[in-house]
Amino acid sequence: MAETDTRVAHPFAPVWDENSRALVLGTFPSVQSRLSGFYYGHPQNRFWQALAALCASPVPATVKQKRALLLDHGVALWDVLARCDIRGSADATIRNAEPNDIAALLHKAPIAAVFANGQAAAALYRRYAEPITGLAVNALPSTSPANAVWTLPRLVEAWQPLGAYIQKPAP
Repeated sequence: MAETDTRVAHPFAPVWDENSRALVLGTFPSVQSRLSGFYYGHPQNRFWQALAALCASPVPATVKQKRALLLDHGVALWDVLARCDIRGSADATIRNAEPNDIAALLHKAPIAAVFANGQAAAALYRRYAEPITGLAVNALPSTSPANAVWTLPRLVEAWQPLGAYIQKPAP
């Protein structure tokens, strides 16, 4: 039986604090992420591995460790979309998109750069948020398992622009 589009609301809040200097945006949480209750919950997604490599930190396993990795290094994390119709986890099937209020987040935190995890997130940010925020997005290759052409070492290399914003954690 063919999968059908489902109207889904974003289930979790952005991760950020007053020290966040860079914002990484995905499109919308995958089915696995929604089930796990946190960003990049698919076990084959390389986001946490790539970020840990950039931070010279161990790969986090728990939600608490993932939050700490982000916040200890000045990285905020969210998705461009608040709601959409989507089939499974495929960005290509997104319809009737409603954006998150990224401008409001940028007013709360000293974010100096916005990065998109993949071309779809970059395109959605350019369409919905960039005209309001005035802050250009840096498109990075997707860490999704669907982007298998990119090995983890290649992803880490391509994600180096984010590395310029990564802070050393306080002792």
